[in-house]
Amino acid sequence: MEPGAGAFSEEQFREACAELQRPALSGASWELLVETQGISVYRLLDEPTGLYEYKLIGTLRAPPDLLADTCMDLGYIKRRIPQVTEAYETECNGETVIYLKMEFPFLLSRRDCVYVQQRRELDFRGRKIQVVLAKGTSVPQFPERSDFIRVRQCQMKLAMESDGSNRSKVLIYCFINPGGRIPSWIINLVAKNGIPGFLADLEDACLRYQRRT
Repeated sequence: MEPGAGAFSEEQFREACAELQRPALSGASWELLVETQGISVYRLLDEPTGLYEYKLIGTLRAPPDLLADTCMDLGYIKRRIPQVTEAYETECNGETVIYLKMEFPFLLSRRDCVYVQQRRELDFRGRKIQVVLAKGTSVPQFPERSDFIRVRQCQMKLAMESDGSNRSKVLIYCFINPGGRIPSWIINLVAKNGIPGFLADLEDACLRYQRRT
């Protein structure tokens, strides 16, 4: 993907809105993994990598605008993910590109990631929906480093609308391949066990973000 050409299309944003209203779980082997904190977690095996794609569908205790603000805040990422030691954004050919550097315990190699992220508010079939899309990219301003493993495969989609109170109906899609030689079963286990904590952290971060603003 070359920044400047538009990282995401109008169709991709509208598809996220449509899936929030009617989640696309048929036609593929999506399986219900767990139900926790008002969220149903589904997963789908990506056969080439042996890793899973995830969809989280349900309700979170924060309004849509606040959820979107929190997810776009790089400070939130640094505070909530201790492995992230550097996070900043810069303009590359008219596109905002984000760089993350991650340090891990001695058994794991250091990693970095370059991605683009866009947020839009859409009026979809008379409903106000917040959408955040993100995916990995490659730009000459951030060449790969020999002392880091570059996370090339990462994709995220969030669609959020008010449920009529101070909560949000949400759809979250996520797929991340950290690369390297970590066995897929370890990555899948960490992802599965980390989802409840991620949801609790996100809701807590929204409350803290609201107090600061």
